[in-house]
Amino acid sequence: MSIASEVDMVPSVGSSLAGRPQAVIDQVRSYESYIAGRDVAGEGWVYTLTARSLLEDVFTSVNIKRTLEQNPESPESLHPYVVGRCGVATLADIDAAVDAAVSAKAGWAATPLATRMRLGPIFRAKLREHREELLSLLMAEAHPRMLAEWELSCLEQVYSDESCDWYRQQMATEFDHADRRLIVRRCPDGVVAINPPQNAPAPSAALAVLILMAGNTVVVRAPRSIALSTMYVLRELVAPLLAELGAPPGTLNVICGKPQQTLDRWLEHPGVDDILYFGGSEEGLRFEQECVARGKKPILELAGNDGLVVWRDADLKLAAEAIAECFYGSGQICMVPNYVLAHPAVAEELIGLVREEVGNVRPGYPEERGVLLSPVRRSEKFFRLLDQAVRNGAELVCGGRRTELDGTPSETGVFLEPTVVRVEGLRDARRFDIVRHETFFPLIPLVVAEPADDELLLDRFVDFLNDNSYGLRNSLWATSSEVVDRFVTRINNGGLLKVNDSHIGFLPYLPSHGGTGLTGGAFGEANYPILKTSHLQGVSISRGIRPRTAVFGD
Repeated sequence: MSIASEVDMVPSVGSSLAGRPQAVIDQVRSYESYIAGRDVAGEGWVYTLTARSLLEDVFTSVNIKRTLEQNPESPESLHPYVVGRCGVATLADIDAAVDAAVSAKAGWAATPLATRMRLGPIFRAKLREHREELLSLLMAEAHPRMLAEWELSCLEQVYSDESCDWYRQQMATEFDHADRRLIVRRCPDGVVAINPPQNAPAPSAALAVLILMAGNTVVVRAPRSIALSTMYVLRELVAPLLAELGAPPGTLNVICGKPQQTLDRWLEHPGVDDILYFGGSEEGLRFEQECVARGKKPILELAGNDGLVVWRDADLKLAAEAIAECFYGSGQICMVPNYVLAHPAVAEELIGLVREEVGNVRPGYPEERGVLLSPVRRSEKFFRLLDQAVRNGAELVCGGRRTELDGTPSETGVFLEPTVVRVEGLRDARRFDIVRHETFFPLIPLVVAEPADDELLLDRFVDFLNDNSYGLRNSLWATSSEVVDRFVTRINNGGLLKVNDSHIGFLPYLPSHGGTGLTGGAFGEANYPILKTSHLQGVSISRGIRPRTAVFGD
């Protein structure tokens, strides 16, 4: 069926459910706050309307949301644009969720590690079982299907058998030493509050499973503007698994609330031990200071400004594919490449190949195969950054315009063209904001290094990456083992280094999140949530050793 014919079949606002397929009716989901193992009514609702509605009829979409938030019994609740709703937590609910987590923490922490570790594999199985349902919700929230599949691939690796085996090794190790049994183990921090980002809330909130595996109890805030998929994952998939494992009520709590209001309550509540915070670097670093002042552990996932290096002997076609990953989701993903450093000997050919790859990145409805661009609602900063770069001497290679759904350039389009900008020289490259900071747009600066001896260029490339004030991921494209070894041994910035590989791809064992500098704050490093929300403890169990002998010897 064509898009046009589907649009023609959309009933008017206020139409009844009569004639709608049962599968559509079943997709209208409703979630209240989940506190201490039960559903708790809040103060009103926030509604999720399919992303398609914003592309077809933004006026009707906005009107339906406003009407329903004022009157949930309105006939608009039956409109096919409506996917679901989530109850809004009160201040009392926010505190009650933490109180429930406090009450449950001793019981869950006492649960044997082997039992808690089972949560990872059975959650992965549950994700696979409900894959299409979750994909449909992510697409309703404006994630292109291919991007949603990539997000689920992250969870597949995070909870793979290899990764879960490695987590188990890190959580407890035993040694025999003379007449003692020595244990090095990790203990849960206690109550962990999670504030996932708006651009990918459900996959980020799913990291709560790792935090639960560590023995912590959890409170998650589902973002008000995009709450449904988060509530689905935690309420429908994770909560039943915890019940199967005998977790006490309150081990997992999920609320939908205002961000600042919720964070303020978490900072004030003495029961919160850790806060996993996703957000911008400036706000996040201020929040880190507040956490430390209140005696809470801040775990920060902030902005990224990832570098991708292309050396003279690189497979340029594959490198160009990796560079094009910067446009996925219209660049509104922290772990995509944000700038490219190109060897001058291959810069021209590389730019040509990147231009070809741009043609494979297109807008469209989220459910359409091949769509990789997402709508960008606020694009003023994009044009401001682009204008600054061009005024300062950069060259616009391609892109730079708004487009309609079909890719046609338009002053009123809700998509942005994939945009490539050429910057000459490493020396002054960071005077361009598009090189110095994360842009969060489909915009990549390709920095062409000054011609120089390869040994000198190699040092300059390494220094450039290490001097980045951010540090999430870096990647290199080169075939020389000497060049690869130099990068592997000398790059110390960031939580992950990829060599001749997808910049955004996920792998078992390796971290999916975490970084240094403005990405992770003062305590930033690769983020394995099971480790970041626990702490090391050494244990010695003696078999009849005399204390005096232990101190002074025989």
